[in-house]
Amino acid sequence: MRRRLLALACVSASLLSGCGLMSQEDGGERRAVTLWLMKGSASDDFLKRFTEDFERTHPDLDLDVRIQEWTGIGDKVQAALKADGTDGPDVIEVGNTQVPQYAEGGRLQDLTLESMRDWGMEDWLPGLAEPGKWMSQQYGIPWYAANRVVIYRKDLFERAGVGEPPRTREEWLTVTEKLDSDGTQGIYLAGQDWYTLSGFIWEEGGELAVEEGGTWRGTLDSEAALRGMDFYRELQALGDGPVDADEEHPPQAGVFAKGSVAQIVAVPGLAQTILKENPGLQGKLGFFPVPGKTAGRPGAVFTGGSDLVVPKNTDEHDGALAVVEALAGTEWNTELARTMNYVPNKESLADAVAGEEGVAAMAAGAARGRATPGTPRWGAVEADNPIKEYMTKVLTGSDAESEARRTSDRITELLDLDAR
Repeated sequence: MRRRLLALACVSASLLSGCGLMSQEDGGERRAVTLWLMKGSASDDFLKRFTEDFERTHPDLDLDVRIQEWTGIGDKVQAALKADGTDGPDVIEVGNTQVPQYAEGGRLQDLTLESMRDWGMEDWLPGLAEPGKWMSQQYGIPWYAANRVVIYRKDLFERAGVGEPPRTREEWLTVTEKLDSDGTQGIYLAGQDWYTLSGFIWEEGGELAVEEGGTWRGTLDSEAALRGMDFYRELQALGDGPVDADEEHPPQAGVFAKGSVAQIVAVPGLAQTILKENPGLQGKLGFFPVPGKTAGRPGAVFTGGSDLVVPKNTDEHDGALAVVEALAGTEWNTELARTMNYVPNKESLADAVAGEEGVAAMAAGAARGRATPGTPRWGAVEADNPIKEYMTKVLTGSDAESEARRTSDRITELLDLDAR
């Protein structure tokens, strides 16, 4: 972040011309731009190629990439945003749903103008762009996305006489019921997979919570949200997923790998874990987008991924914008998607990953992607997560409307309590 000469230490001033001040030909100093990226977001090879290209095309800038761990990153980012700006980051990768909590304190640069004028925000994936907003202004710039698809066993579909993946939710129920026989689970869907439930709720036109007059309230008790829960209940019953646990308890990849499950809902990358546990499934796995209510339109899904933000305390504003523009621009965004099997940040770039079946299915679904409610206090809901308990109660026979009302009140309470 701080401006500095990019020079090797020299023994005497007389050697400066040989040791490399790395100044521009016109005599101007090169300046450093510090970029915080999360561990695993980009490969070493990608970062090497990007850095070389960026510094070649921006001869007055040096890119200083610093890799961060996800554990404890929230506090670390907040500390950097509050610091005096002498040696902190100029650009930070953050989770797409984290942007509001960082923007709330007024410590991020407002990038609305650049987004509208230069960066093609009208084509951004909604699941990255929407949570990047705070108070109608754009602070987070979409970088990459990942979302759930259906991973299925092609051989089990064929054995059941199912020739093509379902295109609508009704077809999905019919196909899954057909698959759920002869010792095979039609689908393994854990009872507390609330991210998948969220997609079903959004597909019905419902919301997890809404803002009215500056106050957020839970809305799982709306008719649309209840329809989403009802579809989840129907689908979940066509397998033996535990009603009182989420998709990681036990890890659903391990359950699928055992060979008696026809489908799971997961990110495509989980297929590698499945094949590692059961190499015999090589060539037998397929992928399709989570079906929607109508054919030709995938269902709504939760979109995870990352946005890029610029701290307000940067003293390298122009350099920071240059880094964001390059990383989020067409050339390097599509290169990242190909390298890491991500979804690019724009729907128009989906062809860049069309050759990989799992990523292509993910990209199709990403066009209908959504994110959790855009309040900085949503983390309090996830920490307590009454949605999981709600799902279990409905799946074990409790009245859905009553439980949804009780859970909505709890969500409202958590958002209000955390705001005080």
